[in-house]
Amino acid sequence: MGSIKVAILGFGTVGSGVYELIEAQQERLIQLTGRRVEVVAVLVEDVSRQRDVRPDVLVTDDFEDILRLPELDVVFEAIVGVEPGFTHLKKAIESGVQVVTANKELFAHKGIELRELAEECDVQVGFEATVAGGVPIIGALTQLLRMNRIVKVEAILNGTSNYMLTKMREEQMTIDEALSEAQALGYAEADPTNDIEGFDALFKVVILSELLTEVKVDWNQVRCSGISNLTSGDINHASTRGERIKHVGRLLIDEEGQVEAEVRPVSVDEAHKLYSIEGVDNGVVVTADLVGELVFQGPGAGKYPTASVMIEDLVLISKSIKKTAVSR
Repeated sequence: MGSIKVAILGFGTVGSGVYELIEAQQERLIQLTGRRVEVVAVLVEDVSRQRDVRPDVLVTDDFEDILRLPELDVVFEAIVGVEPGFTHLKKAIESGVQVVTANKELFAHKGIELRELAEECDVQVGFEATVAGGVPIIGALTQLLRMNRIVKVEAILNGTSNYMLTKMREEQMTIDEALSEAQALGYAEADPTNDIEGFDALFKVVILSELLTEVKVDWNQVRCSGISNLTSGDINHASTRGERIKHVGRLLIDEEGQVEAEVRPVSVDEAHKLYSIEGVDNGVVVTADLVGELVFQGPGAGKYPTASVMIEDLVLISKSIKKTAVSR
């Protein structure tokens, strides 16, 4: 039967989650792909640290060691920032290796370039995990809505900021108190800038825009503001009107494919589909010309939700692995 050989780049929360799910779900993976999935290597920054992996797994800080492995099929990338992830994925694609990434900053800046390179090299790029964690919005837009023209997307795309806004409203916390709790629970990083200033949501809006239009986004044309300047008074004032403040990414796409994009706090009433999206959940409201309005909701972050959608990408890509395996 053979196996699908994979390497994991980055072994933090998401990368270790990918490893654990692959090890735990072999029977299901065999049913779905027809082959075992074997983790053969992980890329880390510090090889001296002990990792909970099988003894036969290569643990290295040199990506070239991974590229030299025989019959490598897939690279999972879960590194933070554009580099070194972009260089690693580019080399993998040029070597004929399929890639799956959860790196939204990388894909926002380099997604079109990577997808074009993958097409040239006859491999695939899975990027479901870059936008909404465990919510499969990429698959819905690319596979389930082919007949529909998407005219609007409104979304809560950052679980940290949504959690903070929920706590500020429900428990009358200040923004600093809400942030401290989010950090204590592992929802926010030690440096929460990307979350509270809106950059994380911006990356995801850019990815969605380029996915829907195939046009490189001019970042200067996307308005972006975070939640750092919101006060308890702002939250309470919205509540007195029966509204809730949500941090919303919005895309409007006209018939010519021109896009208007923004990320900012928005006050929504009970009739709005994002009104009830609370805590760390993400929510995406898609409006299409034929089907109308669709709502997708689920965990926007977390070890296993994000890792699970990366493995869903692997299952889809496995069909291509079977084809290329014959020609090796």
